[in-house]
Amino acid sequence: MVTEITQGIKVSVEAEYQPGYSSPSQYHYVFTYRVTIENQNENTIQLLSRHWHISDAGYANREVQGEGVVGQQPIMEPGQQHQYVSGCNLKSGIGKMYGVFIMERIVDGHRFEVSIPQFHMVAPFKLN
Repeated sequence: MVTEITQGIKVSVEAEYQPGYSSPSQYHYVFTYRVTIENQNENTIQLLSRHWHISDAGYANREVQGEGVVGQQPIMEPGQQHQYVSGCNLKSGIGKMYGVFIMERIVDGHRFEVSIPQFHMVAPFKLN
């Protein structure tokens, strides 16, 4: 698990290879990742959008942007957290992701970026 704190917002990510959904012979490797966002700030915040950078060893890099996370734009009071699970497909079986969340402070509408720490996705048999 990797963790980073930006402006009082703690983001932790843990990735896991999914062999049952993967087909290495067809260059299809599936990973899930669990993201935990904890509001350690003194203000109520809302997650508005995300921007991911995805690197797939030997293949083109990708970017994914969109509103919210898995169809939600959660509001978090001080001390609250939000957790979700999503997935990523790679062709090589080795890659990494990182990015930012755009958050909004509810009290005054101030928007700010929160770093999503870089994490690696590696199919276990690729480590040899």
